[in-house]
Amino acid sequence: MPPFRLFTVAFAVILPLSLLGCPSNTNQPAATTPTANSPAPKTTTDFDAERAFEHVRKQVEFGPRPAGSAELEKTRNYIIDQLKSSGLSVTTDEFSPVTPQGGKKMVNVIAELPGESSDVIIISSHYDTKYFKDFKFVGANDGASSTGTLIEMARVLAAQKTKPKLTYWFVFFDGEEAFCAEWTDCKNFTRTGETEALPDNTYGSRYMVQQLVTKNELKRIRAMILLDMMGFKDLRLDRPELSSHWLVEIVWQTARDAGYGKQFTDGREGVDDDDHRPFLRAGIDALDIIQLGTYDYWHTKDDTLDKIAPKSLKAVGDTVILSLPKIEERIRQKPDR
Repeated sequence: MPPFRLFTVAFAVILPLSLLGCPSNTNQPAATTPTANSPAPKTTTDFDAERAFEHVRKQVEFGPRPAGSAELEKTRNYIIDQLKSSGLSVTTDEFSPVTPQGGKKMVNVIAELPGESSDVIIISSHYDTKYFKDFKFVGANDGASSTGTLIEMARVLAAQKTKPKLTYWFVFFDGEEAFCAEWTDCKNFTRTGETEALPDNTYGSRYMVQQLVTKNELKRIRAMILLDMMGFKDLRLDRPELSSHWLVEIVWQTARDAGYGKQFTDGREGVDDDDHRPFLRAGIDALDIIQLGTYDYWHTKDDTLDKIAPKSLKAVGDTVILSLPKIEERIRQKPDR
């Protein structure tokens, strides 16, 4: 999970990124006023909070799950089994970056739910935990909460009777976490012939963007939603600064409409890097749903299961699922980037 920066510090990073690579925030969706004959907006879904919490518990039971570990392989097999049991087509994409600890086998997991269009909305999480030598880090919130929520979201969406307008990819990134104490402590070359050393982070998301470019599929990706550290029992999700504004507006308004205004708040979350950033750099609209600035157990031995609440998982699961039709409509209104 990325280091927190106050907005006054993060602004120096965000401004050049927005000028060089971030999608435009203009042409936001116009507000609509319900008419007397309009149906009341849905405020809940079939998202099962207890089922999602069980997925979190199972991951924590595996123990620390840094990239390349046997515990992460057990976690990966569990994720794949759950996705297949929901009837989803699952693929894995293995790669071997060089890290500060040498070469590591890493594997992204992708489940596809076909839609009416081949254009794609990615909904994602990282499933690895940060490596710590001095204590046992099980990452209940930092990795497990978002992964458990995404598994349950995939089940709910796969069970719907109608196809989504766009195709959904449920992506579980490997290698988001660092091997060094801080991401910027170590830089390394992940591919032969690179001329610029890269930070020790976001291996899976950077690799996926590279693959999309190589396969000429980047234009298919119309939006990317990242879940990360969103299961805390005292959930407070401030608006992320480094995200596409129109996605923030849709999701936070949907949360208010669904009665989750206390969880999706109007403060500012100053995360300066995460798995959504490679997509922003590539021109893809992206959103990071994360509680970092007000989570005191980040990267400590106390990021344990007792910090997680099923109601928080449901608040996020419901909100994102209810937001997807609105996101699809916004994309369909603007067929060209």
